[in-house]
Amino acid sequence: MLYNNRMNGGLVELLRKASREEGGFRVVPQVALREAAEQAGIAPLEAEMACLEAGLVPARYQRNMGTLGIEGQLRLLRSCVGVCGLGGLGGYVAEILARYGVGHLVLVDGDAFEENNLNRQLLCREADIGRSKAERASERVREINSSIRVTAHRLLVTPENVAEVFSGSEVVVDALDNIPSRLVLEEGCARLGVPMVHGAIAGYAGQVMTVYPGDPGLRELYGGGGERGVEVMEGNPPTTPALVATQQAQEAVKVLRRGAPIRHGFLFMDTSTNLFQFIPLK
Repeated sequence: MLYNNRMNGGLVELLRKASREEGGFRVVPQVALREAAEQAGIAPLEAEMACLEAGLVPARYQRNMGTLGIEGQLRLLRSCVGVCGLGGLGGYVAEILARYGVGHLVLVDGDAFEENNLNRQLLCREADIGRSKAERASERVREINSSIRVTAHRLLVTPENVAEVFSGSEVVVDALDNIPSRLVLEEGCARLGVPMVHGAIAGYAGQVMTVYPGDPGLRELYGGGGERGVEVMEGNPPTTPALVATQQAQEAVKVLRRGAPIRHGFLFMDTSTNLFQFIPLK
């Protein structure tokens, strides 16, 4: 922590006085939490962690308590997640993780927005055409949750930089749009010893799986060949990236909380036929 025990005691007392009983928890309003953090001379994220450590709940996370609980929310605030690719999938993933309260997001994309992104990419508004996706993602995340830390990189991942870029991340989300870059990311995550959450979309179909170092992964899935998948022909409607990205964000949270992610195979989803099926990889 950035403050000593005496300061912590004073901070907790301020937070407790500002809290209200609601839904079985003592809930601290956002304004009161920010004021207490300023008085203690600490960052809002540190104040939120002190709040939870004292059994109090920041109001912004009140609706997370039923599924995460206090310890689960603390785990997320102390975590770092990388998101590689900030288009159709990555924009949704970054926003969901920010709302969940992941304490540090590393956001990576080397591209800028184009007009064809407007149909499906959460981060892309008409005014954003030509803007850096990484810059816009960082801005959006800070608008949603100004307490968390954001590190944004406008670059393409390569075998030379991937391990450095995601050093410190506990899980990395693959939201890329081409197979060679996905393989580079997977290999970099393996060198770092961290899991990677893969997601891909094409038309009304998508797939998600989590690959731990040593697990069967993208080479078994794609055979190591080709540049792009069938999405080139089938396109990407607005609904599919939202569905797949939601599942990817939940996979990342499961990894952080030692849950049961989708491993040794992938979840295939096709909303046109209402098919959701786990397909194992050998």
